[in-house]
Amino acid sequence: MPNSASPQASPPRALRWAVVGSVIVMIAAGGLFYYASKMAAAKRQANRDEVLVTIDPHSCEPNALTVPAGHASFRIVNRSDRAVEWEILDGVLVIEERENIAPGLSQVINANLLPGDYAITCGLLSNPRGTLHVTPTAASNAAAKARPSMVAFVGPLSEFRVYLNSQGTALIQTVSALDQAIEAGDLSQAQALYIPARAAYQRLAPAAQRMAELDNGINARADYFEKREQDPAFTGFHRLEYALFQQRDLDGLAPVAQRLLTDVTRLKQQLLAQSLPPEQLVSIVVRNLNNMSEVRAGSGEEERYSHSDLNGFAGNLDAARKVVELLRPLLAKSAADLLPKIDSALAAFDAQLNGFKLNDSYASYDSVSAAQRQQIADKAKALATALDDIDPALGLSGL
Repeated sequence: MPNSASPQASPPRALRWAVVGSVIVMIAAGGLFYYASKMAAAKRQANRDEVLVTIDPHSCEPNALTVPAGHASFRIVNRSDRAVEWEILDGVLVIEERENIAPGLSQVINANLLPGDYAITCGLLSNPRGTLHVTPTAASNAAAKARPSMVAFVGPLSEFRVYLNSQGTALIQTVSALDQAIEAGDLSQAQALYIPARAAYQRLAPAAQRMAELDNGINARADYFEKREQDPAFTGFHRLEYALFQQRDLDGLAPVAQRLLTDVTRLKQQLLAQSLPPEQLVSIVVRNLNNMSEVRAGSGEEERYSHSDLNGFAGNLDAARKVVELLRPLLAKSAADLLPKIDSALAAFDAQLNGFKLNDSYASYDSVSAAQRQQIADKAKALATALDDIDPALGLSGL
């Protein structure tokens, strides 16, 4: 008679795979938890090292800061009701800035600071300025001693002065033509001449934006004034832009145009009078490109009335291309491997903008989609990142 007892059945295959899958999921979850913990710890460390500054409608808290020399991060929290900016100034020169910080949000400014005393702006241009004291460290003292010879940079810096001179002259000429059209009461001609005048400014913008007070008169947007467009202190390009393209009215605009002509003439003089340290030749362009990537390209707020942003972006690209051209011989000797990356980023940004070119100008920015604006921002950021490698390669980082 056959034995009725049978061997114990082995677990079904599906059950075995379920157990294995559970183990794998537990291992993966543990790995993700470890990774998240490390990232959170790194974020806490970064946040701990940030200097927190809160912008209120009419002040900053704190408005007197002290930090050690070297790399410093400032988290700027906007508690006012409008987009504002925060700047670090060395006399009349802008060291670092962050524009268009939206209400209720925060932005981080990273700065490499030398020992000394600086001023800080806080939101509206009428708000009181604060102070920033930077104390020396062993690292900053060592960096000062290790400063490379400046002889190699005499040529590029001299040629950059030639560029500033020629572009300053072009800016004065285009603003003069704009002023004459406004004086003659010709709205359509003034609208047409605003575009090349603005593009001429943007070819100088990386250097011009170092001149804090003067650039505020030339380039400040309405947001930075108490009464916005109606504020008597709101002058410069954007005041003209508002009248020409939003109001479409030249009434009372002649004095504003004349003041702009006076200011751009002074700008050229100051750009030639102020020395530019070699470590700032690239950094001013990088700052301008980062601002484009993080603020101007996405929002379209820079030229909100004329929508001529693309013409300005092309002017900024011209300035970046000029700096690379001036430093190319030094890079070819010291860091030839960087040049293909830089040239590729320049060409990619140029191709991106050329896709919107119409004859000698560019498409209106309100016709550029959000996805296309993001592509422009990405190309500007990629170029800024490529250029950011130049100073370390030439021994100028940390100065």
